[in-house]
Amino acid sequence: MNMMSKALVSAAAAVAVCAALAPAAAISQADKVTLVPHRAVYDLKLIKARGSRPLEAVRGRILYDFSGSSCEGYALQFRQVSELDSGEGKNAMSDLRSTTWEDGAAKNFRFNSENLLNQKPVDAVDGTAERKSTTVAVSLKKPQSKAFDIAEGTVFPTEHMRRILIAAHAGQKILEFPVYDGSETGEKLYNTLTVIGAPIPPDQKVPTDAAAGQPVLAKMMRWPVTISYFDKSDKKSQKSGEETPVYAITFELYENGISRALTLDYTDFVIAGEMTAIEIKTAKPCP
Repeated sequence: MNMMSKALVSAAAAVAVCAALAPAAAISQADKVTLVPHRAVYDLKLIKARGSRPLEAVRGRILYDFSGSSCEGYALQFRQVSELDSGEGKNAMSDLRSTTWEDGAAKNFRFNSENLLNQKPVDAVDGTAERKSTTVAVSLKKPQSKAFDIAEGTVFPTEHMRRILIAAHAGQKILEFPVYDGSETGEKLYNTLTVIGAPIPPDQKVPTDAAAGQPVLAKMMRWPVTISYFDKSDKKSQKSGEETPVYAITFELYENGISRALTLDYTDFVIAGEMTAIEIKTAKPCP
């Protein structure tokens, strides 16, 4: 059950991340990308269980509160509470609380998170990351004081989101690169494979969830996106040439950075996240 709880913790970070490095030719599309401040709620449920000891049910909720702008930086308050039912009266409650901040130039990233299992602290992470000329320097306060470097091509979560939207506007379909989000112990680095599907025009596949009540979203293009996350430290699978993703997330991404219709796939089980509430906020204009 603890491993399942950790998987859901990764899911929390995964919702906040979505993305891709775009080539120089696509950067001209950057002016089309404006990430809107918003507060969204997603209800979680189990849609598929696999393996020898499958889960019987998953119930939960994600609260995603995103604010800021390119001039003042982007802040995210995130909470995911999930109850996992393995049958025979064995339940576990996972509660992840996370706050992050990333500057508009995608050079500085701050992260702080706490994970509770059955209302008892499991782990906590607190740290910063700064992009240097040839590397990204990470400094941790929790779970222990530590400093280390990761590859300069690594991106942070909000820039991650911007890049995938730039790529979508440019008609790109496949993207690969590493992403750092400060999750788990703060030392985890993921390789990602992003697949962007054909754009969905506003008048097609009209949503029936909370997005349906938003006039702004009703006029926007969106794209189906799947991101697979691979453990960069898994040398065994890399050597065999048969890398298996730790998890994959599929969702529909609007032009303004709002996501709906989440599906989180952990190989042994799959969770759906339905948007049940959305509040689109007014962004403060940059000077």
